[in-house]
Amino acid sequence: VSFSAPLSAQSLTDLRVGYVNPSRVSDEAPQADAARRQLQEEFAPRDAEILSMQESLRALEDRLAEQRLTLSDEAQQDLQREIVNRRRRIQRQQEAFREDFNMRRNEALGDLQQRILRVVGDFAEEQGFDLVVSDGVVFASDSVNITDRIIGRLQRQYEQQRSNE
Repeated sequence: VSFSAPLSAQSLTDLRVGYVNPSRVSDEAPQADAARRQLQEEFAPRDAEILSMQESLRALEDRLAEQRLTLSDEAQQDLQREIVNRRRRIQRQQEAFREDFNMRRNEALGDLQQRILRVVGDFAEEQGFDLVVSDGVVFASDSVNITDRIIGRLQRQYEQQRSNE
């Protein structure tokens, strides 16, 4: 780390530094759990639809296996064609599901990260911090680690938001 101006011993003692563990904040913030639950609720119907399609496909495959000797060649081919078409449909549905889910998850994570950054910035200003660092820190003593305080603030904001709804 280089500074553009030399720091005196006095200015270093006046410097107030804090550390935040961003992955821990992201994991423990109630907003993260709420976002996960919302995504689960949003995508559960589509997931159930795909599972139903897969069960239907398995039933067709079982039918083909059980009736292979009794079905005519034409009926076997029709059933095999139907199985292939359903597999393709399921694969397309799964791919669309994954793309949509990942896009929504990334949006939710981005929103959460922005909220965390705002909370850290507001907290740092209110508490008189000159510098708050996060990633790439090798060691941070408990005296500069403000992670628990940030998580606490996020929890209070979440509870307040839920009580206003």
